[in-house]
Amino acid sequence: MTSTAPRVSRLDFDHCYRALSARDSRFDGQFVVTVRTTGIYCRPSCPARTPKPENVDFVLTPAAASARGFRACRRCLPDATPGSPLWNTRADLAARAMRLIGDGIVDRDGVTGLAAALGYTERHLNRVLTAELGAGPKALARTHRATSARVLLTGTDMPIADVAFASGFASVRQFNDTIRDLYAATPSELRAAGRRNRAHIGDGIALRLPFRAPYDAAWTRYGLAAHAVDGLESWDGTTYSRALALPHGPACVRLSLETDHAAVRFDHLDMRDLGAGVNRVRRLLDLDADPIAVDEHLRGDAFLGPLVDAHPGIRLPGSVDGTETLVRVMMGQQISVKSARTRIGQLVDELGERAPWAGGVPADARAAPQPARLFPTAEAIAAEGRRVLGGPARSVTSIVEAARACGGQMELHAGVPASNLRADLTRLNGIGDWTADQVVMRVTGDPDVLTRADLVLDRAVTELGARPIDTRSWRPWRSYAAMHLLRHRLGRRIEPDGGNPAKPLEPALRTEQGEPR
Repeated sequence: MTSTAPRVSRLDFDHCYRALSARDSRFDGQFVVTVRTTGIYCRPSCPARTPKPENVDFVLTPAAASARGFRACRRCLPDATPGSPLWNTRADLAARAMRLIGDGIVDRDGVTGLAAALGYTERHLNRVLTAELGAGPKALARTHRATSARVLLTGTDMPIADVAFASGFASVRQFNDTIRDLYAATPSELRAAGRRNRAHIGDGIALRLPFRAPYDAAWTRYGLAAHAVDGLESWDGTTYSRALALPHGPACVRLSLETDHAAVRFDHLDMRDLGAGVNRVRRLLDLDADPIAVDEHLRGDAFLGPLVDAHPGIRLPGSVDGTETLVRVMMGQQISVKSARTRIGQLVDELGERAPWAGGVPADARAAPQPARLFPTAEAIAAEGRRVLGGPARSVTSIVEAARACGGQMELHAGVPASNLRADLTRLNGIGDWTADQVVMRVTGDPDVLTRADLVLDRAVTELGARPIDTRSWRPWRSYAAMHLLRHRLGRRIEPDGGNPAKPLEPALRTEQGEPR
C-alpha cells in the first residue's frame, strides 16, 4: 500500500517496534501500528503475529491511519483503549484541539466552533492538525464518531439508524460508509460480533473504560467520597453517582473503579452525548494518564521516591465542567471540606435545576436513588447568588463576579492554554494563586502545576523532615508530586478498601488559600 498522507510528528521507530514486538499494552492508545501487507492498523498489544519491520509504520492517531487508507483491526479494536496521555502533557494547539474534539465540539458546532474555541482560523487549525497528527479536524472528529457508533452498536440494542444519528452522523449513508471504511464491516456485522459483550440495561448503558495500570484507586475513591455534595452527588461506599449536565440534556452517571477498568453506567442519556459523557468521566478520573512515566520520573527523586513506592499510580482530580469546578473551589476557600460540602449543597438545592428523573423510580431498582439536581448554571449564580450564598460579603461578591465572567467572555474549558486560563482567573476579584492553580490543574489536566500557598503541602514537607527542596526536578509532573504529598498528609483517612471516610477532613487540615482581594 502506498501512502500519500502528509508527514506527521515523528515517532521513534525502534522504540515503537520494541513495544509492538513485546505486545506491550502500556502503549495502547499512545500510537497505532499500520501494516502495509494487510492494510489494517492495530494497537501495540494486538495478539496477531508481529509483522516484519519493513512492513509497518507508526502514527499518533487512528484518524491518521485512516487517512492513509488503513482499516481498524477487528481483532484488537485499536480504538477501544485508554486515550493518549499526550493531549494533557502537551500544551500546544494540536493537543488542546484533541481535548475538545474528544468532548464532541465538532459534532455540535462544526470545525468553525472548534476553531473559535481555540482562537484560530479554520485554515490554520487544519494546517496544524494535519502536520502534527496526520489528519485534519474533520477526519479526527469522524474517527471519534465512529468509535461512539461502535460502542452503541456492540453495547446497546438501539436501531442502527438511531445509532447513526446518536453518534453524530448527518445521514445513515454517511454512517454506513464510515463504518465500512474504518472497520471493513457493515454496522450489522459489528453488532453481531459484539453481541456477547452486550451491556444495555433498561434505558441505561453500561461501559468498561480502560486505563493504564497501576491505578491508586483508594486515592480517587477518597476524593470522590469526601467531596460528594448531597443532591448533586452520592457515594455508597463503592459507587459514586452524580447528575451530569451534557450538551443535549442531563444524565445520571454511576461509576466504580475495578482492577483494570472503570465500570460506568449512564441513565437518562441522550445518546448523542455518549462521546461527551465518556470523555468527561475519563477526565474526572484521569484515566488517560501514563502512570509508568510519571512514577519512574518522580521515583528518581530521593524525597518523593518512598511516597511513589508506597502508592504507585496516583491520579489527579479532574473536572466535568469548568464553571462548576471554579465555583466549588472558590466556595471551599479557608473552610473545612465538611463545611464546603454543606455550603455548596445549599447552593445546589436553591439554584440547581431539578433533574427530569427526580422523584421517579430508579432505572435499576437495586440501586440507590439517583442524585436529583444539576449544578447551577453560571447565569443562575450571577443572578441569584447574592440572595442564596452565605458567608463573608467579599467572598459572595467574588463568586458572583466569577460566575458572571464564566457566563460572559471568559473561556473555561479543556482547550484553553493553561497559562492563559491562569492569567484570566487571577485577574478576577478574590482569586489568588491557590484557587487559580487548582482550577487550571483540574480543568485543563495540566500535569505540572505545583499549587502555591497550600498549608497541607507545606506541612507534609515539614513532616517528612525535608529541608528546602528544589521542585524543578519534579517537572513535568509536579501536579502528581503534589498529590503524593497530600496523600501522605491525609494518611490513614484514606481507606485502602475504598470505603466511605470515617469522617470528613478536620478543620486542622484546611488549605490556606489566597485571601479575597
